[in-house]
Amino acid sequence: MGETWNKREREQKKRNAKKQKEERKQERKEHSGKAKGLDDMLAYVDEYGNLSSTPPPERKAVKIDAIPPVVANSRELNAIDDTRKGVITFYDSNKGYGFIKDSATGESIFVHVNAASVQLKEQLKVAFEVQKGPKGMVAVNVTAA
Repeated sequence: MGETWNKREREQKKRNAKKQKEERKQERKEHSGKAKGLDDMLAYVDEYGNLSSTPPPERKAVKIDAIPPVVANSRELNAIDDTRKGVITFYDSNKGYGFIKDSATGESIFVHVNAASVQLKEQLKVAFEVQKGPKGMVAVNVTAA
């Protein structure tokens, strides 16, 4: 017996698919014959963040003065000014905090009872240092003036 019409048609489709696959494979080989170099694969970014295939123009180096080394978490790093003088304008003894009005600048600076070596009370003249706290400037090393 011979082959049925459906069987011949399926085999013909398989041969055509295999032939097309071989043609695509050959075509890829021909087009990929150009070996891409590293320069073809690089992309450059300009000062505005745009991608480019050309390298940016050469610029002269700008000399920057050396930055002095610092120690993290040192008092010198956090200290803004030296000793200041002021008056305690508000103090809540139940909560243990208040505010000092700086004599020189007139700004109000937060003070906590733990940062003072004297008993804090309103209208007391004090000398203090200022540091940056989590919510702004805070007075530390508070002493009576």
